Amino acid sequence: MRITFHGAARTVTGSRHLVETASGGVLLDCGLVQGPRKEAEKRNREFGFDPKSVAAVVLSHAHIDHAGNLPLLMKKGFDGNIFCTPATRDIASAMLRDSANIQVSDARFLNRQKRPSEPEAEPLYTLEDAHAAIARMVAVPYGRTFEVLPGGVTGKFADAGHILGSAVTVLKARRGGSSKTVVFTGDVGRRNFPILRDPQAVEQGDAFITESTYANRDHGGDVAAATEQLLEIVKRTVARGGHLVVPAFALGRAQSLAYVLHQLWSEGRLPRIPLFVDSPLSLDVTAIYKLHPECFDKQTLAYLDDDKPGDPFGFSALTYLRTTDESKTLNAKQGPFLVIAASGMCEGGRVLHHLKHGVMDPRNTILIVGFCAQHTLGRRLADGAPVAKIYGVEYPVKAEVVRLDGMSQHAGRGELIEYAMTQKKASIGFCVHGEEEQVTAMKDAMLAGGFSKVEAPKLGESFDV
Repeated sequence: MRITFHGAARTVTGSRHLVETASGGVLLDCGLVQGPRKEAEKRNREFGFDPKSVAAVVLSHAHIDHAGNLPLLMKKGFDGNIFCTPATRDIASAMLRDSANIQVSDARFLNRQKRPSEPEAEPLYTLEDAHAAIARMVAVPYGRTFEVLPGGVTGKFADAGHILGSAVTVLKARRGGSSKTVVFTGDVGRRNFPILRDPQAVEQGDAFITESTYANRDHGGDVAAATEQLLEIVKRTVARGGHLVVPAFALGRAQSLAYVLHQLWSEGRLPRIPLFVDSPLSLDVTAIYKLHPECFDKQTLAYLDDDKPGDPFGFSALTYLRTTDESKTLNAKQGPFLVIAASGMCEGGRVLHHLKHGVMDPRNTILIVGFCAQHTLGRRLADGAPVAKIYGVEYPVKAEVVRLDGMSQHAGRGELIEYAMTQKKASIGFCVHGEEEQVTAMKDAMLAGGFSKVEAPKLGESFDV
């Protein structure tokens, strides 16, 4: 068995790991690279392998940096099955269609701006390609062994606790009388996080591939502490008469924030200001959340079964905005309000318009609640950049910028290491989905914890297991 790392290698986005077995190649995830446009465009168009040589894909979850390049894989000749959990299939259907529309829209915008001598921009993929990928998805529930490839390659999913449907994958390849097992975490969630179950341990693997997003730091408190911080930030902004802009991923973060806001509102602790979620995709994904109670933790199930008033994902005080015209009305709205808007890294979507209109007002607050990769606007804002470049125009940052890692759905350092230690008998560990500092921290921690060999692979690097 050979594993080659074609993405998320010493960086956070573009998860793609090819496992070559005697029965064929299995691709773990097929995500989009996010970051500087030209570099991301090049990396996304060049897989580093022939898509026709891949026999199957096993998908950990539906976030775009893990699933977003499946349509291009189809477009370039892949014709196998894409295995995932039922919730991931439903969410990926919405995410990939939305991503395809963005690809087409971005290409159209670039072509309007280009010089006559420049070539036409082509979308990475289209809605037709997204539909082709969705049609190839095979949904398998947690805990059920399934055949990935004829001839001895099987898989099994366990709950990763990161977002709805996220999975730790156990991939087993048999040859003759022996077998090799690869355990791939995808993204590991947090314990005691609202809505979802805690990450589940799985059987011991021969190779262990782990994410490293927050391997160099913990979140500085649990969700309860982060909720109190959120409340204080809201009160502070309201006292100034400002707007609170929260960039958040349409999948996962928007739903967990809605849940927390609902709790605070129900307790009478949240100021009675207008609350908005400005994302059509969030509205679609939230509807899908309601279809998958098998992913909920005991507290959420008990709440839903208790006939309490209000939908925790869409309570009466929370308004979802679908149309562009509805979104634009917020730009002229007076008085305090809170808006959750995509995207989480501030690299596109409606949040850019809210930042454009609000970043120069010192009464306002920009609240960063999740990880932002290097070279993204979200990261620059979180790091204290004095200027925000939005649609090519530079705006001085006068608004208060607050970073609240306690709302992250990624495991912090302690939880990541604790999960990794359940696999310390593996013959080799791999640290991916982290920047240089993070993968190095994760590698050192795993070696100190008892792993015999750990690698932080470079892009395109291969290892025999």
